[in-house]
Amino acid sequence: MGSDVDNDQVTAAVLLIGDELLSGRTKDKNFGYISEFLTKMAIDVREARIVSDVQEEIVAALNALRARYTYVFTTGGIGPTHDDITADAVAAAFGVGIGYHPDAYSALEENCKKRGLEFTTARKRMARVPDGGLLIENAVSTAPGFQVENVFVMAGVPNVCQAMMDVVAPRLKSGKQMLSLTVKCTVGEGDIGDKLGELQLEHPDVSIGSYPYFTATGFGTNLVVRSTDEAALKLAEKAVEALVEELSG
Repeated sequence: MGSDVDNDQVTAAVLLIGDELLSGRTKDKNFGYISEFLTKMAIDVREARIVSDVQEEIVAALNALRARYTYVFTTGGIGPTHDDITADAVAAAFGVGIGYHPDAYSALEENCKKRGLEFTTARKRMARVPDGGLLIENAVSTAPGFQVENVFVMAGVPNVCQAMMDVVAPRLKSGKQMLSLTVKCTVGEGDIGDKLGELQLEHPDVSIGSYPYFTATGFGTNLVVRSTDEAALKLAEKAVEALVEELSG
């Protein structure tokens, strides 16, 4: 499993794979869904990357992320074509072999038979799983994803990816729920930035973010305080409210 500094906090990264994402030809619809899904499980998504269909790039990103976070979720590159190389890259990252998974092979073969399709070499590719991999069922189109240790490999097609997340969910441990609250400030970030930075140093157990907004009557800043520690959150809230009151006159 990946490593965490805080044993109570479960972390994750998302690795999106595909040249079509980097070129802009395909607009990603998976990261937002995965991130929201995991946040509801109190799993803190801390990083997302997009990499091309180059095995060395996938392996490097995967090895960096799986060592750093509790879980890694990948999407894309597990289809039937020559450029679907995610399974091979995962096998290379873990230093294991790869071959046809018997259950995946049987399911795909039966699906082709029912649909009157030839079980071609290309379609058989979708049954290839790194040695020791655990299947992630695909209730939409049969071809499975798979899990190797703390890495979950899923399809890039959004509705298939979403269905796979439902399968994966029972395998995940939840962390401490992230709590958040918002303090509205009627001054801009430039006026509050320095003192807000000082407050952050005084409250290391919370995260304080500033988000400017604009209206017809002027602009201001929403100050968002986040923490898994309710007592620390309340202390920081009071400090932020006092700062806002001071700057608002």
